[in-house]
Amino acid sequence: MTWGIWGKKLQKAEIVNLIQFCLDQNMSTFDHADIYGGYTTEADFGNAFAESGIKRERIQLISKCGIQETSDNRNNTVKHYNYSKDYIIWSAETSLKHLKTDYLDLLLLHRPSPLMQANDIAEAVSELKTRGLIKDFGVSNFTSSQMEMLSKSVDIAVNQIEFSLTQHSAMHDGTLDYMMTNSIKPMAWSPLGSVFKEDTEQSRRIHKQLGELLDKYNATEDQLLLAWILKHPSHIHPVIGTTTKQRISDAMKALEIELELEDWFKILIASQGHQVP
Repeated sequence: MTWGIWGKKLQKAEIVNLIQFCLDQNMSTFDHADIYGGYTTEADFGNAFAESGIKRERIQLISKCGIQETSDNRNNTVKHYNYSKDYIIWSAETSLKHLKTDYLDLLLLHRPSPLMQANDIAEAVSELKTRGLIKDFGVSNFTSSQMEMLSKSVDIAVNQIEFSLTQHSAMHDGTLDYMMTNSIKPMAWSPLGSVFKEDTEQSRRIHKQLGELLDKYNATEDQLLLAWILKHPSHIHPVIGTTTKQRISDAMKALEIELELEDWFKILIASQGHQVP
């Protein structure tokens, strides 16, 4: 989301360089959505990837569809969601065209719509899979009941949700429990939460607690935040948003950190501001 005009406005050569850098760090999955950059970022990435010389099988491409923004690139009068069969298929085909690829490794419904019909979605997914245009299907920002409703008609492989130390409601409202029970992989957007964005009593408590653990784990604060997520038994996959190479490298090193049980709870308590019940 941050590679294009909504963020760093990377030029083609910079995108090629950053893709290659990610691969050099053993990071090979790129998380897109059709709306990023007002429906422009996928094409920016695709044009760069097409000239990179990198083989398609070396990377995994994710995209999301369904949000209809008011944009110069869409004839919409109001922001809304569209999950008709024809629209899902058209959106996937358009993302493939922009990304300069023959298939998506994963297609997600970006946000739940109160008007979505499971059978229409299932028919679209079935056709896309039969045609070889997508390998897997999932959702994003769906609750347990919404996943339950949809899974009666179509298999859900992934749910990408907001999850971090400062937004961990999915750990308590049954969302992650449902995914573990039904073998749905969680992905976490905004995995660092608001820790570095806000100066609040909560963020100060968190910084203090993380600071006490830096030497013990020979880690940075952002690595500890990611390690905290990675310890959850649902095997959450954090989606990092940075374009800074050092932070990308640091994020990969978080995989090597195994937080001790009591340290994990100390970090949670710092966020909550109180002991666990």
